[in-house]
Amino acid sequence: MTIHFRGAATAGEVAGRFAHKWPTTTRHLRVLEDAGLVRHEKRGRTRVYTVDNSRLALVREWLGWFEHEAERLDGD
Repeated sequence: MTIHFRGAATAGEVAGRFAHKWPTTTRHLRVLEDAGLVRHEKRGRTRVYTVDNSRLALVREWLGWFEHEAERLDGD
């Protein structure tokens, strides 16, 4: 995936990695930005997106709870 945890990508670069239409990409980026997981910086007419790793770490921790809870329940 072009946008990754240690870099940045334009919306066009992100869109180029997927088979869906441009409006779908921009909607998804907006949702991620609203959640605080992605932020953008304007460079001329281009938006460059980066992942907020500290916020993503919170999501990973939260999702990990479900994995550990499922393992605990399977062990009962």
